[in-house]
Parts: sequence; C-alpha cells; structure tokens
Amino acid sequence: MASTSPEPEPAAAGETKNLVHIRRLELSDHERGFVSLLSQLSPCPDLTASEFATRFAELAAQGDDHVILVAEDPSASDRRILATGCLFVERKFLRGGGKVGHVEDVVVDAAARGRGLGLRIVRRLVEIARDDGCYKVILDCTPELRDYYAKCGFVEKGVQMAVYF
Repeated sequence: MASTSPEPEPAAAGETKNLVHIRRLELSDHERGFVSLLSQLSPCPDLTASEFATRFAELAAQGDDHVILVAEDPSASDRRILATGCLFVERKFLRGGGKVGHVEDVVVDAAARGRGLGLRIVRRLVEIARDDGCYKVILDCTPELRDYYAKCGFVEKGVQMAVYF
C-alpha cells in the first residue's frame, strides 16, 4: 500500500506542534476514527470493535517489529486521530542478519493537512527504525509525493513493482 501525506511542512510549527501528540496506536483509537482515517488512503471498510481488537492484538504481539503511530490533539473534545503511519521491520539474512524498516499507511486527515503532522509521523518512524538497528528504511509513494518524501530524508531508489489480489 502506498504512503501518502501531501501536506507541506509548516513555516513555523510553533503552537500546532505542541498541541498535537504523536503516540502509539491504542485499542481505544477505534472509537477515535482510526479506520475511517485509513479510508482516506485506500478502501478500508469499517471494522467492528471485536475485529479491531483482534487485529490490534495480532499486531501488538509483534512488539517493536510493527509500530503504528497516530497524531491526536488531546485538547479536542472528540480526540479524533488526525494522522497515522506504520513501521514494520523485516528481519533479513543479508548484511549479517540486518533489518529493514518499511514505512506504510501514512495518511493525514484532509482537514488537518498543512500542519506538518505527516512529516512528524514519518520522521518519528525513521527514528524508531534507526534506534532498532535497521540499516535502511524504505517506502512506496506516488510520483506526486516524491518531493514530499525527499523533505523527510528519502531518496528515490529503484522501481516498485506489485501484484495485487
């Protein structure tokens, strides 16, 4: 699944940056619009609370090999999720048993774009990967987002290919 986060970095992050917290996904985020936010990226039918809890438990069991971050404004009454991104770590035989971080499912709510939230999520995911010993972090994006991800420190490398089912 391609990553998307077309909002520009704000000229001065100032107050906005302080109001919004970046944290790991919590089970209660189902009620805060997490799944509907993902539908702004790709078709994502709603999950029941039970289905969400089951998938949450499966992903949580992977520990730091699967990290989902969210951005929320804790001062907002509904505490809706404003942005999200995922990092999963692939363990390899290459490079002496090295690890590669994959950034996926980056999306910022349409009403919250332009506040630098996607940039903060992506940079934090890269930091987590580096701290976990990954020798590189990769992602797929649309051609329109090349410049955006270049601001996040990514460089174009190779060609992405896919088989969808």
